[in-house]
Amino acid sequence: MGQAGAAAAAVRYLRSAGSAGSSGSARSAGSAPAAQPVEALPRPELRCVADDERAPVDPGEFRRVLGNFATGVTVITAPAADGEPGPAGFACQSFSALSLDPPLVVFMVGRTSTTWPRIARAGVFCVNVLGAHQGELCRGFAVSGTDKFTGVPYDASPVSGSPRLTGAAAWVDCTIHAVHTGGDHLIVVGRVDGLGVMGEGDGAPLLFHRGRFV
Repeated sequence: MGQAGAAAAAVRYLRSAGSAGSSGSARSAGSAPAAQPVEALPRPELRCVADDERAPVDPGEFRRVLGNFATGVTVITAPAADGEPGPAGFACQSFSALSLDPPLVVFMVGRTSTTWPRIARAGVFCVNVLGAHQGELCRGFAVSGTDKFTGVPYDASPVSGSPRLTGAAAWVDCTIHAVHTGGDHLIVVGRVDGLGVMGEGDGAPLLFHRGRFV
């Protein structure tokens, strides 16, 4: 099973598990969690390789080899925090289910990202698992310096109010639970407050493999 299939299975399992008890998805649509702002860590000081030393792994080779691992594709969104002109969002391949009890998911974001501080200030986010037909939508959210939501239909996710993109295969509504450093990336752990699938949930996922959508 690929990562997208595993993510979809995790969504179904977490959804069924949450319905057995008092889950966050049972809250009213207007009751967003009282999330505390998360500190947006500073950008790392990346050390250059000196003339007399060799990088342990060539970055190009790293990308080429790791590109053989097919991943699902998501868009992470967050509502507009105080002082922000609108919602935030970015395309993300590095998403995974993390824990069932408590229900946690994780995504990674580059520490040079200009979108991450906006999500951190919101304190909440929604993972939109993209379907196979949403390649162009993904490309739009992978571009910096533009209003990524222009012409993109969405509604508010029921707990956090984050944009829930129309046509996505599944959505996972979260509060930021923890943030860890991982080299030039941040590891963001989210606690699941609500989740679901769009439509019948039987559409093909959008996959990324060897530098292109498949």
